[in-house]
Amino acid sequence: MEATPSARGKATSASKSKAKGRASAPKETSGSDPDEPDAARGDSSSEPPAEGGRISPSTPGGPAVTNSRTNSNPLLRYGFYLFWLVGLPLLLAIFTVWIATRNADGGPVGVLPAIIIDQKIPAGILFFTAFAIILWRFRHDLPLSAAAGVGGRRDVPTKLRGRFEEAGALLEEARRILRTRKRDVEKELTSAEREDLTKGLDDLEHSMNTEPFAPALFEKAHSRAERLVGEHLSRWRKGEIREYAESIAIAVGVALLLRVFVIEAFKIPSSSMVPTLMVGDHIFVNKFKYGPLLPLTDKRLFSDLPPARGDVIVFKYPQNMEQDFIKRVIAIPGDHLEVVDGRPIINGWVVPHCHVGTFIQDEGGKDGILGRKEAELYIEYLHDRAYFTLHQKPPSDVTCTSHKDCVGEGQSCYTGICGSTHSEYDAKPGEVWVLGDNRDNSHDSRAWNDGRGGGVPFDNIKGRAMVVFITFGPSQNILERLLVDVMGRPRLPASNAHLQTALDKCLREVPKQTVPPAP
Repeated sequence: MEATPSARGKATSASKSKAKGRASAPKETSGSDPDEPDAARGDSSSEPPAEGGRISPSTPGGPAVTNSRTNSNPLLRYGFYLFWLVGLPLLLAIFTVWIATRNADGGPVGVLPAIIIDQKIPAGILFFTAFAIILWRFRHDLPLSAAAGVGGRRDVPTKLRGRFEEAGALLEEARRILRTRKRDVEKELTSAEREDLTKGLDDLEHSMNTEPFAPALFEKAHSRAERLVGEHLSRWRKGEIREYAESIAIAVGVALLLRVFVIEAFKIPSSSMVPTLMVGDHIFVNKFKYGPLLPLTDKRLFSDLPPARGDVIVFKYPQNMEQDFIKRVIAIPGDHLEVVDGRPIINGWVVPHCHVGTFIQDEGGKDGILGRKEAELYIEYLHDRAYFTLHQKPPSDVTCTSHKDCVGEGQSCYTGICGSTHSEYDAKPGEVWVLGDNRDNSHDSRAWNDGRGGGVPFDNIKGRAMVVFITFGPSQNILERLLVDVMGRPRLPASNAHLQTALDKCLREVPKQTVPPAP
């Protein structure tokens, strides 16, 4: 039953003494009483609202209504948000960091560029957030916003799109309070107040769904609904500060859970894994792969160890647990490992490799001048992995049965191949032995414990490398390194594209045996 204007006026007056918080004054329209029924509403209020407070798709005696979302393309709307609020802020953030650091090796820099150079990723996140907030603030004025239905529907005027979104949020909040606080509402509000409130919400929803959109009808209904919700439901509404605090807390909580148990970002500071990982690469590490470590302990939620041979892992350096290292697993528990001129021999089996060619590495130098360093590039095959290795001098491929078979200064026969340096190790239970892909420029298992060697305990392993998500190396193209799969097919940098044919040949001609024998 619809309350008469006078009855509603009395209910409103009585409720004003109870109102708290966010009640707002209604807007006057052409001197009319905001509580008077609008003729454009027809007879929609004479029938009870449908379940959940929604009105029927058509209203006898009134204008046609439709769902406020039906005349906008969801894919176009998602594409709009993806471009303007994700893609463009990301590109602007990367460009800003690049501009601020482009002369990093060219002499003195200011305080702000120095901070950005030292903390590129945090700075990039801040820039991304700032650009995204700015674009969000002006989202209704951006190109294609009307076509995408930003603000709910296409035919809402630009100046009203913000209020249209606010109206939708108001409806959602009010319906939620009426549903979850039903007993409290019935106890605190009179029947007339509840009826008046329901009527105001129904009228607002009707005005939002009317076809075609009627701005005057909407503004009048929105102002009235704001006032009614403020007067009658303010005690159960969340304040803006609380809403923001809850949203931030949830976001921070989710981010921390992901970082602790699922994925974490790391920066590559050295050249020990070149060319698989370049200096300045920032990678994501899968902490779930081997079982996530529980915070403040060395215990795992579950265990899936040991890592496979060939895995690139991040771990706590056994001799300094505050440092994180990244290397490739070569030997697992029980393996007997020998290394001859950087070539691993596992359980008496020489890991096969294929010579790709001379690799040219650009390195940062003084006055912004890049130095060039050459080394021999190989593809090594271990299980189903094919990965880069780098040697300052090409290791010998000469097979032998005795020292007499090896010619050349300092050459000797070690487990069937000739070489000048040799070391032997045994991987104990609960540990793996690791090598850097840059075999002659890596502080790995061979060098630990004063040269006696050492393995990585399972408890020290944080996770397996996944993908390069950005790079800030001295000579790297950001887009070139974007989304490089660390465990995937080896990929040459553009500066070494002349080796692509040889690389393709090595990747095609995989040896028949790539799995070492059992210990």
